[in-house]
Amino acid sequence: MIKLFASDLDGTLLNYFHHADRVVRAAVREVIASGAHMVLATGRTSHSGASHGFGNLPLEIVGSNGAIIRDAHGTVLKSFVIDQALVEDLLRTFPMIVFECVAAEGSYITGSFDEWMAGFSGKNALSRAAMMRRNRKRAASDPTLVLSQTVDQVLEHDICKLNCRTRDEGLKRELSAYLADHADTLVNEPFQPVMFEISSAGVNKGAALAWLAAHLGIAEDEVAVYGDGGNDIQMLERFVHAYAPSNANAAAKRAAGTVIGSNVAYAVPRHMVRTVRAQQGRYVVE
Repeated sequence: MIKLFASDLDGTLLNYFHHADRVVRAAVREVIASGAHMVLATGRTSHSGASHGFGNLPLEIVGSNGAIIRDAHGTVLKSFVIDQALVEDLLRTFPMIVFECVAAEGSYITGSFDEWMAGFSGKNALSRAAMMRRNRKRAASDPTLVLSQTVDQVLEHDICKLNCRTRDEGLKRELSAYLADHADTLVNEPFQPVMFEISSAGVNKGAALAWLAAHLGIAEDEVAVYGDGGNDIQMLERFVHAYAPSNANAAAKRAAGTVIGSNVAYAVPRHMVRTVRAQQGRYVVE
């Protein structure tokens, strides 16, 4: 009996356009109505399901790659803070890189909007333009996103995760070397290699989800997980009931062991619905 469903968002639960459309919302609503818990397990900075298009549906969140765990009301249950001395050293060592410094209460950007966006790139001009529009909208409407922060201002907060991108190959190599030298205290688990998503060593979606399941009184073999990228591997490896959509990267598919259809065809929400209906003994129409 699966009592908790946990899914990554982009490329997994959400549709091709990274939205929670009516098909996705209907599936999540049916999972919750069955009495199971629904968890968004994401690298994103998430304060509630509403920010991802799920309205007022009661969703637990394993956010920031497991660094911040929230209950269905958005209240922080647990967070894993990076040692402040490490945060300061990293920011002062790489002043030329703009970091998004994530705390439970908000995200603090060490640069202007344009400086932040300079590190982003897309597959083509259209995808980059779409990304720019999304982030500009976020910067304009999200009060938890604060731009142009100094190192001292960042250090006023308990930072749980550091995100950055840079197009400078030399800086990428230097930052990778720095993280390798600090592998006993810091971990980088990005969704894609072009990104850096840095948290305390030992923090990942799998460990955080296991903590949440135990907190809810749910055994690990009563959990089903879904993911498609590099930051999902620990989660997919940890749980017996693990699934990757066909569009997932090779490592995620290996970690999951079971590959279902593409997220373009709503494979994940449909798999969750089939599982719930099978547990209820209902006939499933394919």
